[in-house]
Amino acid sequence: MAVEQLVLNLASPAPPTLENFLAGGNAAAMGVLRGLLRGVDRVAYLWGTRGSGKTHLLAGLTAAASGAGWTTESIDRHWDGASLGDARLLCVDDVDQMTAAAHQTLFDRYNRAHADGSAIVATGSVPPADLIMREDLRSRIASGVVLQVHPLSDSDKRAAIEANARGRGFDLKSEIVDYLLAHHARDMRSLSSIVAALDEYSLRTKRAATLPLVRDALKQPIR
Repeated sequence: MAVEQLVLNLASPAPPTLENFLAGGNAAAMGVLRGLLRGVDRVAYLWGTRGSGKTHLLAGLTAAASGAGWTTESIDRHWDGASLGDARLLCVDDVDQMTAAAHQTLFDRYNRAHADGSAIVATGSVPPADLIMREDLRSRIASGVVLQVHPLSDSDKRAAIEANARGRGFDLKSEIVDYLLAHHARDMRSLSSIVAALDEYSLRTKRAATLPLVRDALKQPIR
């Protein structure tokens, strides 16, 4: 594998935070999470399609809560339902893809949260009414703030890509942005990874990012 391609494969975006999440049409969701950190809400459910940014928001919330001195715990669809601790914040990603055993443990944790005042934020791909799970857990998930997370529009993604590049000290021509949106993964984490890779590639080769160069550099999928 060429050195340049290896650089692209290893490039990664900055860790997700609430600050580097491009809100687009999700100002309300951002407001709820920031309010949760101030104690305004304790239970929230965010739903939306894959790539809409739900996982980024949970990771950003966890980082912000940890920075504020909160104890945190995070689980996702791979969690086997093992016992949960008493963290002040529990983040649950892809709750609708968890096993029945996981749902049982999570139900018990929601009950404890009601008693001890801790916070739980869960995500899923559908609104609460469409969650396929035990009714008592579904009702607890739906008992707090429920908001849809909307995917970014193409214009939002374009603005994010261009801003990301400018933040790194270089400009991407519109034809390059068009190419990235048309031929590569369209979620913002992947697009940010590509911009980071192109920046490193440009610095290493001391060459500006032109469309032919970008096409050549991105021949292989970024892993």
